[in-house]
Amino acid sequence: MQTAIGVDLGGSHVTAAVISEEGTIHQQHEEDLEDLHFDSVIAALDTTIGLALKDAGDAVGIGIGSPGNIDAATGAVLYSPNFGWENAPLGDTLRKKFGVPVYVANDARCATLGEYTFGTGKATKDFVLLTLGTGIGGGIVAGGDLLLGNKWGAGEIGHHQIRPNDGFICGCGKIGCFEAQASGTGLIRHAFAVSPSFPRSSLLDVSREKLSSKKIRRAAEAGDQHAAAAWKNFIGDLAIGLANIIAFVNPEMISLGGGVSSAGDFMLDAVRPTVDLLTTMVPRGTTKIVVASLGNDAGQVGAATMALRGGLAKSVAVAV
Repeated sequence: MQTAIGVDLGGSHVTAAVISEEGTIHQQHEEDLEDLHFDSVIAALDTTIGLALKDAGDAVGIGIGSPGNIDAATGAVLYSPNFGWENAPLGDTLRKKFGVPVYVANDARCATLGEYTFGTGKATKDFVLLTLGTGIGGGIVAGGDLLLGNKWGAGEIGHHQIRPNDGFICGCGKIGCFEAQASGTGLIRHAFAVSPSFPRSSLLDVSREKLSSKKIRRAAEAGDQHAAAAWKNFIGDLAIGLANIIAFVNPEMISLGGGVSSAGDFMLDAVRPTVDLLTTMVPRGTTKIVVASLGNDAGQVGAATMALRGGLAKSVAVAV
């Protein structure tokens, strides 16, 4: 049985695990990131990947999911606002350090490959993953192949605008991006936006920093009127984005991952009917909307799968 090292490179920590060709996670190592400068991150990767390689004994390669726009051929991070990197030679640096094939791709695209191969997308050919967390990441599979785009930017679903005139300002600088409106952060912003209509509400009796999307969702489930109003607006914006995705790529399935997806049926039962109402050019109800099954493991599993397959997609010649 072949194994590879799957690495999830996040803004606060890095995790490296030994993962089999069946998608099973074995030994796992994690280290916090307190400094996001390139050399400091490389040092953390050196430690975690080194331990995982020692556990594996004979891994076929290393797959890394990193935030940002990634050159899938070289593994260079062309631009990552999360890390403040431009043209960072992540792939080349780690190849020289470990002497084994190294593959680097955008973290959301890795998660899409993982969920498609071993999760809810397993029996589909046309599939979309959305990760609903602080922001919205994602990826698109068409005809069984992960779409990368002309410059490896395909799948930035969070940055299509759904409310360009009256929406929240997105971290990318635009107004009313899907991410700004329908992420966990978006739900919190909806709660503040409707708060003048609920002057007696206790929902916001904590600082903005301590208010979580989970707290708002649970309050909405419990019948809190303020939370329910915020949730309704959030679901409306989520439905617009999902209906747009159906119009763009007509997938068999859209799988929702990330922290917000823990709402499960409370979210699905609310958003599915609205998506159907907004779907016009393909038969309504033919795109299944489900909760992703791999959770936070999808990125690591997808990164290792990329290494086992020799690349994120068949169409890209990769430097190893």
